[in-house]
Amino acid sequence: MSKASAPSQRMLRAGELIRHALADVFMRGDTGDPELEKIGVSVVEVQMSPDLQIATVFVRPLIHGQEQKLLYACTRNQRYMRGLIAPRLDMKFMPQLKFRLDTALDYAGKIDELLHRPDVARDLKKDD
Repeated sequence: MSKASAPSQRMLRAGELIRHALADVFMRGDTGDPELEKIGVSVVEVQMSPDLQIATVFVRPLIHGQEQKLLYACTRNQRYMRGLIAPRLDMKFMPQLKFRLDTALDYAGKIDELLHRPDVARDLKKDD
């Protein structure tokens, strides 16, 4: 990653503040949405745009198979949640929240599965 495309300290700090505030909202059950309370949410990461106007929130459901319900419920409640966390943060402007599913664990699982296939394992042993 080049230095120009790497997130600044300011972007990283703002993302972490928002991640902690959202995690607290989900943990306490302050969302006001019974569906979100039932599914359970893990806030994995928050990436900020360079101008700090957009916060992309990467989430995972605590119940497997509820990814699309979670994404829909978070998107439906994004303005409300923005209003909940704004007073908790010392930011001049509160960024718009955009929710995305975190797929890093799924990707890692696919790589692990590929590495354990017999044909791949055989090829890897040849290199040893």
